[in-house]
Amino acid sequence: MGNFDGVHLGHARIIERLIRSARTNGGPAVAFTFDPHPAAILRPDKVPPPLTQTERKAHLLGQLGVDAVVAYPTDAKFLELSARDFFDRIIVDTLGTRAMVEGPNFFFGHDRKGNVQVLEQFCTEASMEFEVVEPYDLDGQIISSSRTRQYLADGRVEEVAAMLTEPYRVHGMVVHGANRGASLGFPTANVDMVPTLLPKEGIYAGRGYIEGQPVPAAISLGPNPTFDEGNRKLEVFLLDFDGDLYGQLVEVDFLARLRDVERYDSVDDLLAQMHRDVENTRQIVRKAQG
Repeated sequence: MGNFDGVHLGHARIIERLIRSARTNGGPAVAFTFDPHPAAILRPDKVPPPLTQTERKAHLLGQLGVDAVVAYPTDAKFLELSARDFFDRIIVDTLGTRAMVEGPNFFFGHDRKGNVQVLEQFCTEASMEFEVVEPYDLDGQIISSSRTRQYLADGRVEEVAAMLTEPYRVHGMVVHGANRGASLGFPTANVDMVPTLLPKEGIYAGRGYIEGQPVPAAISLGPNPTFDEGNRKLEVFLLDFDGDLYGQLVEVDFLARLRDVERYDSVDDLLAQMHRDVENTRQIVRKAQG
């Protein structure tokens, strides 16, 4: 039970223990999450930018082997439940829980008054197994959703990929742009309406997904200073792809950051750099595929 934002290796460790417990107890392994994030209701001005939406979160948790994902509809009335009521109504009565596995920083109930110590007490009283899973440590630091957000803000997408169960992915709708990329021989998909956190501005190597099929992608995130365009845009050049994507949903993985967004003295200089970016992207994607 938790937010599971980003679905990182710490979450994967919890799910691994959950599945083990479920097999021992002869029941399904269920991941319970909240939709929307409780902070969106309690502190809308301070809610952290999401790393994953519910559908993507459910997919990633399913990849880890859970039998079901419950995305519980969260509202103000639900968040007013006391820790005791939350446990009795949701965990016992609604879910029929026989065992629980949690991370050490789980809080529940009104004003977050329930913690893992309170939860352990409730589980003991209900003759329910309970296990707290230690955090996942990588390079001397605990993996967390907040650490993931900070690394994305710094453009460290390779390190983010090492912390998550899959590379960081965003999605959005392809909209019409200035068609400048096409005129230069690099037709890009202008991706708009991205509901999750975008990394730091820069040029990235990644993968685009068209109807679920991966395509190597050189990604530009930011303005276009060479043409005096200051608007921040997400432009995706899908290598070896020829088709009309306007109005379609496109998913994009960020695999590696190639460089900063730069101004070039001439279009020829820009084109030369774009060719280098494409070649670097091919190599990075090829390496990622093993």
